[in-house]
Amino acid sequence: MKNNQIDISLVIPAYKEEKIIEQILAHYDREILREFNAEIILSDGGSDDRTVELARPFADKIAIHTEKRRQTIAEGRNAGAALADGKAIIFINADTYPQDVRALLAYVSKWIGGELPSSKFAALATRVYVSPSDKKFSDIIFYNCFNSYVRFLNVIGMGMCRGECQIVRREIFEKIGGYNPDYAAGEDFDLFRRIAKIARTKYVSNITVIESPRRFREQGYLRVLWQWFRNALGVMIKKEAADKEWTAIR
Repeated sequence: MKNNQIDISLVIPAYKEEKIIEQILAHYDREILREFNAEIILSDGGSDDRTVELARPFADKIAIHTEKRRQTIAEGRNAGAALADGKAIIFINADTYPQDVRALLAYVSKWIGGELPSSKFAALATRVYVSPSDKKFSDIIFYNCFNSYVRFLNVIGMGMCRGECQIVRREIFEKIGGYNPDYAAGEDFDLFRRIAKIARTKYVSNITVIESPRRFREQGYLRVLWQWFRNALGVMIKKEAADKEWTAIR
């Protein structure tokens, strides 16, 4: 039975994140979560480190992948969503956090309450950026350009949102069957693309989440963009991601 006291579920997929999980989850102040009837759900992909142990004091619910095979990120998101009681689900990565938790939850609360112009939309994409302490000139170029790209695709009705933070009404998420569990990459693009076929999606510029630039630092922007392009193309044309396993950067 769903808990009617929960309005917003934050689903955080994680895999071997013991180095940062406490720092990330500490951003979600318990008083603020209670104020907006929000819950924290950690979906662990089978970590063999202390990720789950360190997350327990912060999480309301934890889903744990116990199979020997590597879980796809799509499966991890779905496992967390299966435990969600909220009317809205915020999928936010374990290396990402809201710039302002109260502002995010206040916005989503009004969104599901029908108090905003954006309330007519079924799913929301947020602005993704990097923390000022990590920012380089290349980051400024990338984030400004890619956020504009995400905004454009939502304006023209194609649907687009990076997996760092995807906000979806639970009813529409369940209606389309959630994330495609077979996708090890490109599942975020695919979700919004399928939602956009039956409902409207929107880019919200006044809500920002901060992500770790660790993948860009290790692999470089060109390589990461090429991976995103290959996987998006595979999802659209072949109905399968180009990458069968997404490399974990820790």
